[in-house]
Amino acid sequence: MKKVKHLLELPKASTHLTLWKADLNEEGSFDEAIKGCNGVFHVATPMDFESKDPENEVIKPTINGMLSIMKACVNAKTVRKLAFTSSAAAVRFGEHEKPVYDENCWTDVEFCRNKKMTGWMYFVSKSLAEQAAWKFAKENNLDFITIIPPLVVGSFLMPSMPPSLITALSPITGNEAHYSILKQTQFVHLDVLCNAHIFLYEHPKAEGRYICSGCDATIHDVAKLLREKFPEYNVPTKFKDVDENLEIISFSSKKIKELGFGFKYNLEDMYVGAVETCRGKGLLPPAAEKRVEGTGLLPPAAEKRVKGTS
Repeated sequence: MKKVKHLLELPKASTHLTLWKADLNEEGSFDEAIKGCNGVFHVATPMDFESKDPENEVIKPTINGMLSIMKACVNAKTVRKLAFTSSAAAVRFGEHEKPVYDENCWTDVEFCRNKKMTGWMYFVSKSLAEQAAWKFAKENNLDFITIIPPLVVGSFLMPSMPPSLITALSPITGNEAHYSILKQTQFVHLDVLCNAHIFLYEHPKAEGRYICSGCDATIHDVAKLLREKFPEYNVPTKFKDVDENLEIISFSSKKIKELGFGFKYNLEDMYVGAVETCRGKGLLPPAAEKRVEGTGLLPPAAEKRVKGTS
């Protein structure tokens, strides 16, 4: 119950929220939860960048879980639309980067498997799961859409650090392994992403893939913002293995905007909300803690808070 305590404490949870036990690795475990539903939102996926067995702990569960949920939707015979939270990870990784990405772009899975950059197993799992989902949807005549968010930043409900914020806040925590992801990335506010799911589910003309990106920035833009808003964290001006002159890489949200969807939060809104929420939950110290000499990392006590293990 500890994992869902924050959900049970939401307003009207006792009358408006029902929780079901299910397992992405267990086919059929979602059948009871989906029975009688008109719409299904599949928003969760295994996300462990430090997995010792990524094939069996991240990639296969992501694909099999996706297909298990889709089979449950077909068997229910009441589901009119399934919305799947894909990821920028399924769009932008390959040998040659582009200045602008859209819904026609796909990650090169073999490139990721060979290069094994930070988070590669997540990039592969999201790409293969979405590809398998589109094949299943077409074969079974299931109304299916995918929402493609970049890095999700903003205030949040869960008691531990969301995986996306481990990357987003790496200039504060000194987590160097995540600099490569944050180097040239795109951002969306959590609330906007939630609203996009509902908007696309309800829109009668929504079909296919939809990028949902609010803004683009480099790690240097992020660091400058954090230094201005939170000088107490002593955010650095240079980052290991990161070029000082970086071009912006953009994700086009033209398709979802053409349906009438809007974005109302800028990068400052996202980061201020994220940092303040982390502070309130004890996931970030109120001011910079001395980093372990020679590593650029926070001391063990602070690192525990960041990883949500305290």
